[in-house]
Amino acid sequence: MSALGARHQRVQRLRRLLRRSNVRGAEQAFVAEGVKVVEEAMEAGAPVESLYVAAEWRSSASTAAVVERAGAIGLRVFELGPGVMERVADTVSPQSVCAVVGTVDLGLDELLSRPTPGSGPSLVLVCVDVRDPGNLGAVLRVAGATAVSGVICCVGTVDPYNPKVVRASAGALFRVPLVTDVLPDLAVERLAGLGYRCWATVPEGGTDYAVADLDGPTALVLGNEAAGLPADVLARIDGALTIPMAQGTESLNVAMTAAVLCFEAARRRRPSPI
Repeated sequence: MSALGARHQRVQRLRRLLRRSNVRGAEQAFVAEGVKVVEEAMEAGAPVESLYVAAEWRSSASTAAVVERAGAIGLRVFELGPGVMERVADTVSPQSVCAVVGTVDLGLDELLSRPTPGSGPSLVLVCVDVRDPGNLGAVLRVAGATAVSGVICCVGTVDPYNPKVVRASAGALFRVPLVTDVLPDLAVERLAGLGYRCWATVPEGGTDYAVADLDGPTALVLGNEAAGLPADVLARIDGALTIPMAQGTESLNVAMTAAVLCFEAARRRRPSPI
């Protein structure tokens, strides 16, 4: 394969997709970086368009294996010239491989009509104005680890196809049903109408999560890292959950909160041992 230079139109498209959310939205495509994330995309059957490898990709056994697999399923593979991946990539230490992937989000109606994965009632996460890409990526990773039924990213939440979110999700983006650009009040209203108990997450003053009702269809509503949930959303919610902590401890960030609550809900949904 002939190597692509930094000014090649395909390379310029990679740069735009990595750096501009409006381009990702218009093209309904994004970039997945790194062997692990690209492997997860292919394993999940995500709509991978094409693969790009750094000039020295042959020296990496894991990258070579990804290239071989891509060829076996008919994906186009493009080699970048020396130094081009470093100029394109979103990280200080660029990965040796990246892929252009079609967006994988669902409509709200489609998500809510899907059967619940695994056993037990449905559990949905609703992200309201979650701005930090690392936090959202970690929330998606938690959702994947606990077989959450879906994650709803409301208007104002960081783009889930932001490269930092994609990396932080460690491939969970391709396994967790995802909805984007929904108004928070609409999401809560629809969930409540379907019988979900909608819980806000608050740093103090809420019901202790250990005794709260998480056993039926449940929606956990996660707010902004600094401001929490807006009043109009809180007014529509059934109750608030708090994670008790030692005196003097700062509140947990949104990703850690999601982890504690999701694993508790998953524990309750596991079949009892015989």
